Amino acid sequence: MKRITATLFGACFLIALGIGVFNLNQITVLERQLNQVQDSIGALAESQASTTARIGQTASQVAKLADRPGTAPAKSQDQLLTTAVADTAPAVVSVVISKDVPNLQVAYMNPFGSDPAFQGFGFQVPVWVQKGSTLQKIGAGTGFLISHDGYILTNRHVVEDVSASYTVLLSNGDQKPASVVYRDPNNDLAVIKIDGYYPTIASFGDSSSLKLGQTVVAIGNALGEYSNSVSVGIISGLNRTIQASDTNGSTESLDGVIQTDASINPGNSGGPLIDLAGHVVGVNVATVYGSSNISFAIPTKEIMRVIAGYI
Repeated sequence: MKRITATLFGACFLIALGIGVFNLNQITVLERQLNQVQDSIGALAESQASTTARIGQTASQVAKLADRPGTAPAKSQDQLLTTAVADTAPAVVSVVISKDVPNLQVAYMNPFGSDPAFQGFGFQVPVWVQKGSTLQKIGAGTGFLISHDGYILTNRHVVEDVSASYTVLLSNGDQKPASVVYRDPNNDLAVIKIDGYYPTIASFGDSSSLKLGQTVVAIGNALGEYSNSVSVGIISGLNRTIQASDTNGSTESLDGVIQTDASINPGNSGGPLIDLAGHVVGVNVATVYGSSNISFAIPTKEIMRVIAGYI
């Protein structure tokens, strides 16, 4: 009986010991799993904090970009055109050409003069007799202000008549008498001068950077009647050589000119050819009559040599 009791006691002890060991192992496993969960939660918290920081940094950068100048949406071509014209047009002027035109009247005179042999026959024939003269407009061209003190660039053929007088019609409607200060013997360019101060003047670009197909705008006194007329075209050719003639029949060769399909009518001569930035890249000089918009302009690389002493 004692042996059985001892055996039972030993068995119970072993069972209890096994259960204790099993429970201890289970606790260890649970603690390990709990530690893993806590580590995962910690890593997730760190990741969320890092993501939040990056979001905050990105938002700050976006805000800074929004505050930076020059980040406005790109302008459309229409906006560029209208802005370029608005910036340049106030500097464009009409050049009116006037001359003293004789006032003629009909008078009747003896065709034999004072010859006494014919005095008694009453011969009288009508002849034109000048009775004074009247200053009249005989033509018009275009020019543009290149300095605040009134220097204006135009074509030489616009102001080539030394016996004519010239009047500048400003974009605001004011009229100013002009004097010719320089006629370039090598290119169809001239500089005239009016008195006064003028806040808006033309700005010049680099004609050597022009590309075929580039958009340009011609501004001028179309047909001598419609001031600040605007026509749009493209660069059709570069470094052309042409033979240009004026209304008097004189002809000259022009080298290195710009070809454009922007419409340039009589009266536009001397006006600016501008790019979409509003910079003058040429001076309108000639058109091919009877053609479909084949016109030419003197490039700024030639212009700058002429106007260097006036700007």
